[in-house]
Amino acid sequence: MNIFILFLVVLFMAGYYFIDSPSMRVTRHDTEYAVTRADLRTIAECTAAAHTAAIKDMAFDDICVSQNEIHSEYVCLNDRLAVTKCEIVRNKKPAYSFLITITRALPQNEYNSMMEILESDYSNAGTFGIFQSGVILSGGTTGKRTVPAAVIRATELTDGQLVYLTQYEIPDAETEFTAPTTADIDCPVGTVKTYRFSRWQCIGANTKTNCAGDMIWDSDLLKCVPDESRKPLCGNKQTAVMVDSVWECIDPFPDKACPAGMVARLNYSTLEWECVTDPTTTPDTKKCDGGSLGAIYGQLGATLRVPTTSCTDCEQMITNTDTCISYCVPDPTKINDPKCYPAARTCDGASRAFYFGFPSPAYTTRVDAVAKYRVPFDKAHSQNRRFNCMDCGERGINTEKSFPPYIAICNE
Repeated sequence: MNIFILFLVVLFMAGYYFIDSPSMRVTRHDTEYAVTRADLRTIAECTAAAHTAAIKDMAFDDICVSQNEIHSEYVCLNDRLAVTKCEIVRNKKPAYSFLITITRALPQNEYNSMMEILESDYSNAGTFGIFQSGVILSGGTTGKRTVPAAVIRATELTDGQLVYLTQYEIPDAETEFTAPTTADIDCPVGTVKTYRFSRWQCIGANTKTNCAGDMIWDSDLLKCVPDESRKPLCGNKQTAVMVDSVWECIDPFPDKACPAGMVARLNYSTLEWECVTDPTTTPDTKKCDGGSLGAIYGQLGATLRVPTTSCTDCEQMITNTDTCISYCVPDPTKINDPKCYPAARTCDGASRAFYFGFPSPAYTTRVDAVAKYRVPFDKAHSQNRRFNCMDCGERGINTEKSFPPYIAICNE
């Protein structure tokens, strides 16, 4: 009897060990974990595929879409972060455009497993993750991304949903070109056929019309010449000179050494440097000997022109016949002279005004017109002894301090 009872106990213990042993529990646990990871990986892959298909405007009808309630939406916001239409209205695009793909809400006990999948397979996606409290929790080092409140309301996002958010820009409308309706033409030798002004035309073939640098084709001279409209306004007593077909601002002493009392001056006719008397220095006052001035006669302050002076083409010379002293002062009649300012027609309005590049404060004392004004000498104002155009942009010209065509000052 005791042997029989002992045999039953051994059988019971053996069955318990084999049926509910630790090794069997571990095997069943690993199988369940693998199945859960496989299901979650399927959801992530299906979401990414549906999002990519929406970006490419393609259909993605896999069974996983309906099983996981996956759908994609376009949401656009204006400058005030309010929902607007995702289209171009009156040539104005929405300020922000989003494509968002959403799944059903995941159970909280699956969050960690999904985050592991996102970190291992989608670490560079950026905005692909679980929506939680207004942000997208993604894998990798990207951290979390805030979702605009208007997008949350428009898509009715809830915590636990897997979200893939992409910002894009609505493309411009394609320009449609209509084919020419005029009849085709045959052009003679030496000309080429070109469609201009809504019709075919024969124009002369000239390979030299393409000039390099700051040069422009002169149809009268039939060669490339310096383009005066591209000539810069140089400051700090520099002068614009054409160097290798390009305008450059260079110092007045590049390779020209002048003796004491003389300065280097660029001859605008020959574009060569020459030494002339320094106009900023005041020579000793003396009486003129009779007949020493030749043809230089006139009343005090008379306007005379002496070929040997250092005045530019934009200035006029004032000579005192009692002291034999000549001064170069701005000539306001030369504003429209293309040699002084080639773009005179464009320097007008509330934001532009002319000013003369006075070289020094002592120079302004010779000009009676600016005696009551303060002439600025800064980097914004050139000292090139030419008429320049000051463009103040949105600030506008200060009408109280400015005195065109001599002084132009911008508002603060």
